[in-house]
Amino acid sequence: MATAVITDTKKLPRPGRGGYQPHGLTEEEARVRAIAEIVNSMVDLSRKKQTVDLNALKSAACRKYGLARAPKLVEMIAALPDSDRESLLPKLRAKPVRTASGIAVVAVMSKPHRCPHIATTGNICVYCPGGPDSDFEYSTQSYTGYEPTSMRAIRARPGFNNLSKTVDMKGKEIASLPFLILSWSLYAKLRFQLTFLLMIKAFIYMLYFGFRYNPYVQARSRIDQLKRLGHSVDKVEFILMGGTFMSLPADYRDYFIRNLHDALSGHTSANVEEAVAYSEHGATKCIGMTIETRPDYCLGPHLRQMLLYGCTRLEIGVQSTYEDVARDTNRGHTVAAVADCFCLAKDAGFKVVAHMMPDLPNVGVERDLESFREFFESPSFRADGLKIYPTLVIRGTGLYELWKTGRYRNYPPEQLVDIVARILAMVPPWTRVYRVQRDIPMPLVTSGVEKGNLRELALARMDDLGLKCRDVRTREAGIQDIHNKIKPEEVQLVRRDYTANEGWETFLSYEDTRQDILVGLLRLRKCGRNVTCPELMGKCSIVRELHVYGTAVPVHGRDVEKLQHQGYGTLLMEEAEHIARKEHRSTKIAVISGVGTRHYYRKLGYELEGPYMVKLLS
Repeated sequence: MATAVITDTKKLPRPGRGGYQPHGLTEEEARVRAIAEIVNSMVDLSRKKQTVDLNALKSAACRKYGLARAPKLVEMIAALPDSDRESLLPKLRAKPVRTASGIAVVAVMSKPHRCPHIATTGNICVYCPGGPDSDFEYSTQSYTGYEPTSMRAIRARPGFNNLSKTVDMKGKEIASLPFLILSWSLYAKLRFQLTFLLMIKAFIYMLYFGFRYNPYVQARSRIDQLKRLGHSVDKVEFILMGGTFMSLPADYRDYFIRNLHDALSGHTSANVEEAVAYSEHGATKCIGMTIETRPDYCLGPHLRQMLLYGCTRLEIGVQSTYEDVARDTNRGHTVAAVADCFCLAKDAGFKVVAHMMPDLPNVGVERDLESFREFFESPSFRADGLKIYPTLVIRGTGLYELWKTGRYRNYPPEQLVDIVARILAMVPPWTRVYRVQRDIPMPLVTSGVEKGNLRELALARMDDLGLKCRDVRTREAGIQDIHNKIKPEEVQLVRRDYTANEGWETFLSYEDTRQDILVGLLRLRKCGRNVTCPELMGKCSIVRELHVYGTAVPVHGRDVEKLQHQGYGTLLMEEAEHIARKEHRSTKIAVISGVGTRHYYRKLGYELEGPYMVKLLS
């Protein structure tokens, strides 16, 4: 009897997160009502022109309905009424910086494969993790398998119900697999049993990589995810990661590219040419494609093949401008080869992004700073973009062995922040800094960068030192709007000319010069002597990039409060044509265009010639 009394009088848990449900609803019903209440409150406040505090609304709904977990953004976005969706979506959009530059970036990863220079040097770079022979066996070269893009790629498997009939990495049908069902008794002798085990291992390896890293699933799932998070996915740029893509077999490369384009168009293509043709007219436009490569896989035939894929930008591993450092770190190419491939790539119209690594062995602070100064000022380099990857010590690498024996030590964290700050202060206004550190999870880093917000720390240090970063990304209108809540007011045309890689570069931009906000840019090049593409022979200028910044606006949409589709792109193209005709003395101008933007250039009088959009100049 006493026990019954204690049970009856036991104190009930307090209502709220994780508490009891005082309303008699099931957890699912309570969740639906909470989402409806949050959205209705947002609509009411928005229509009254009052401030919407999303966190306060979520907290109140969770307390009222006793929810253990707050509603997700995707759930609230799905519940938005069409009449108020446009005004409320920016308040719910997750990580708005992802489309602040006007496009949705979709990173995909090719299957794991060995670095090609192992065949000539006998090993990979001393700092490089990942790859089939590494401690991270199922990761791609230079990745650990724990980066967000890597994990999405590993999870990317097509749905199938019957393992005996599916499709391999090359797009061919795998016949039934009866050898797995063979009786063990058929392999009675030890040597045959070992053969059988090797066959099983080979099959598992094929199964793992054949049904993971699927390009179609990677692309489609990421696009759908961004859409659910409230981003516009009308304009997509692919970034192909996972090592030196052009060193993979041609049939695998074609399969991979074909599936990326098919993921946008919804069509099942037989070859790359067909995939590109359908992608050009798809609802989701491929406005650009970036491929990671090395200087020795960035020669004439490679460039031509990448043009046919729809590639518009190359990421090239440079790491250092010193020949001795390239040799000591086992890069497998010379710095002179870097300068040569920059010339070839730019004369083919590609945008060039370089990877550079401060804190490599036997360099030191002064040589590091001088290396970056040379990179920005020497006409042999002067890339359009830069990724700064401070050296990390990761287990399984040659650098890890040097670190264990005390023959290598990273810069102290504070000194590294100071060095990166001074590097950012050197960046010219025509260069974009895409990244300031690797995406490798901190628990996997034995020594090196200790925090994941190195760019923020470096920018804060720049403020302390009275320095300013004027790279493209820092000045973009969309980034300025998100971070500083300022918009351009008095916009004017700005022109900057410089020589780079044996060519004449003109960087045109529309800017608010008083607030230092960049609205749009165009890169025009008078090609040098390294032209290999027949379409660009003779008196020809090429537009290597046209980009108007600000939050992404759908292809056929228009928003007077946003900068895209306001005519800045057309004005930049008109100025480029004028310079090409009057100053370059060119008879035609070409554009390296993303597959999905060709229709835009047709409106401006351009026609498709090979992989380029071309216009004759009168």
